[in-house]
Amino acid sequence: MSKVCEICGKKKVVGGTVVRRGLAKKKGGIGMHVVKNSKRLFKPNIQTIRVKTGTTVRTMKVCVSCIKSDKIKKA
Repeated sequence: MSKVCEICGKKKVVGGTVVRRGLAKKKGGIGMHVVKNSKRLFKPNIQTIRVKTGTTVRTMKVCVSCIKSDKIKKA
């Protein structure tokens, strides 16, 4: 099952989580140092809803930001 919005094309994006150690300079330390940088996925909030398109009703996968901004009409 794909996690892609059928309206705006929003999909998974690769990013990273940074782990830092040390005491910050403004607290009297020598600064924060990066210890680990691991990859992660940012997944969109995709909902399967019934959408009214013209005179027909069909099921679509739409992100919540498109639903909130009234880009589609719910059936």
